Amino acid sequence: MDDQDGKAIVNRDDAIPVIRIPSHADDAGIESSDSDATASGTRDKMRDKASGLKERLKDYGATAPSIQDRLFNGLMAQIIPPEELSENEDPSAERQKRPDRRSRTYVDRPNFSVSVMSGNFRRFNSRIGIVFVFQNRLIHLFTWRHPTATLSFLAIYTLLCLNPTLLPLIPLVATLFFVMLPSFLARHPPARNDSQLSPAHYGPPVAPPSRVRPAPELSKDFFRNMRDLQNCMEDFSRLHDLANEYITPYTNFSDEATSSTLYLVLFVLANTAFVASHLIPFQAIALVAGWTAVISGHPSAQRLLLTSSNLSQARHLVEGLQHWLRDWIDRDIVLDAPAEVRQVEIFELQRHHAGSDTWEAWLFSPSPFDPLSPSRIGGARAKGTQFFESVLAPPGWKWRDKKWSLDLWSREWVEGRLITGVEVETEGERWVYDVPDDVVETNGEGNVKQIKRKPVPKSGWEEGTGQEKRGLWRRRRWVRDVERVVVKVSTDQ
Repeated sequence: MDDQDGKAIVNRDDAIPVIRIPSHADDAGIESSDSDATASGTRDKMRDKASGLKERLKDYGATAPSIQDRLFNGLMAQIIPPEELSENEDPSAERQKRPDRRSRTYVDRPNFSVSVMSGNFRRFNSRIGIVFVFQNRLIHLFTWRHPTATLSFLAIYTLLCLNPTLLPLIPLVATLFFVMLPSFLARHPPARNDSQLSPAHYGPPVAPPSRVRPAPELSKDFFRNMRDLQNCMEDFSRLHDLANEYITPYTNFSDEATSSTLYLVLFVLANTAFVASHLIPFQAIALVAGWTAVISGHPSAQRLLLTSSNLSQARHLVEGLQHWLRDWIDRDIVLDAPAEVRQVEIFELQRHHAGSDTWEAWLFSPSPFDPLSPSRIGGARAKGTQFFESVLAPPGWKWRDKKWSLDLWSREWVEGRLITGVEVETEGERWVYDVPDDVVETNGEGNVKQIKRKPVPKSGWEEGTGQEKRGLWRRRRWVRDVERVVVKVSTDQ
């Protein structure tokens, strides 16, 4: 995503903490691995004999990574330095090395590493199969692969819609029938291939307890999980792109009228729901919507709904609705908010020429360059441009007026800036003159303490007569209105 469109949603704060949960394997000093993927008794015996060897090799394995891991770590360290993944790190090295004492034992935030990423991916892929199994069963349920299961689900769903107080019963029943009962049957399996024995589930257990084991690496199940994970990533990417294409344009105010209409509708619905939500028959709505959604997934319903004639009619209906909504927005939604208007200022500076006793046009400056300004005290020169035409509007703004206007309220802007050591014209061309140094008495801090004489201000056409002495600079203020530039975004992107 470009910077102009927005920023990507990325965690720029601290890394996601890795929670260290104590387990029996950690207490026994045995590494968690995928070597227990099978329940072979021979494998268990070999594990006991090799425990001592694993203890000796564990430290060596942790300190001696493979050549591939070192190569990739070095390459990625050159491409993506780990310290650049976090923007809020303390620059102090001592602060970075200091551990988080509040969660030193249980929380770890490792930086990016190819070896850690590879190991976590393998462990994750070995254990993610249960999610794909659940997803596959949901697909079978809602596509009527097993009609009896789908009808049973609809019966339970109807019961919950009619009596919502039974919702807390769902996790309890699911735990009993999908966790506890299968575990019991695994320990008490019925007799097989023996017609003389009747099935019985009492007595001592005859089988070891069941465990959900990760898929062994490089096995068929491992690659099946990789296949399903690949497809899920593609599904998420497509859903993200579809949402960005069909939902974002209506909510990001690229079209002010459409987004304003949506905002108004949501605001009205929110207020209506706040006041009259108890009058809405949510149970009936949920019941009808659930049955409709499940029945629409039946193969016969799919063949009926997805015919070319029905799709064409639906497309024409949607297009007609969009045209009607577009016409209504253009006709009734009026965005009469004017553009933001501000006033900018510029100061015309002139310098006194002692030889000819005239005033020489000097600069148009953004500051008045008064006697006690920091730049003036520091000996810096006035900054600006020599011509009115060279004064540009601020970035993101444009001129609203055709020309500059002289500020006739010269005393107001002088007093507003607390400028001292100047003489103000209240008539004529509204020049603000520097007071000569020989008539200004200052204190030790450089502030004006007293003006020894207070001459009557003169208008511009009276200057140069030599009757009164002026300072080196004079200035007057010009103003002009600007309005903010409206950024137009193309919706075709």
